[in-house]
Amino acid sequence: MNETLSNLIEALRDELKEYGELLALLDQQQGLIVQRASEDLLGCVARIEAETETLHELRERRDRLRCCLALELGCSPSCPFTELIGLAPGDYRGLLQALVDENNQLLYRVQQRTRQNHLLLTRSMDLMQRLIRSLSPDSASSGAVYSSNGVRPGFALPCRGIYEAVG
Repeated sequence: MNETLSNLIEALRDELKEYGELLALLDQQQGLIVQRASEDLLGCVARIEAETETLHELRERRDRLRCCLALELGCSPSCPFTELIGLAPGDYRGLLQALVDENNQLLYRVQQRTRQNHLLLTRSMDLMQRLIRSLSPDSASSGAVYSSNGVRPGFALPCRGIYEAVG
């Protein structure tokens, strides 16, 4: 049981570290959105996706270890952390509780930052769509750049000679 418990603690620490790294990437993404640095933003999104995949693997590992510990303690594999912590040896309870709490707090912050970034990106897209509509007379009356079925409506700018447009 001590080996499983040590591995679970290590998994919780690894997960905590990765949540911190993901939060840092989301902070970086937010800065890039505000700066409108689209080229750098694409690279940041790729790093966020890779970090998310790493976190997914760590969470699966942590959950497998939680199930193993539950079985070793005579519980069902679906036993929640709150019950497992109470059944763990006394000198491990505080550490386990602290790691679980910190992971939950960081997960909350990651979710919050993700929602903020999504909102910023959505507002940026809305501004760009308004700009496109204002520059294109035919699309201004048609509404969205893409129709509800995902097709871009065709429109043509009026054909004028350069002398008519300038003068």
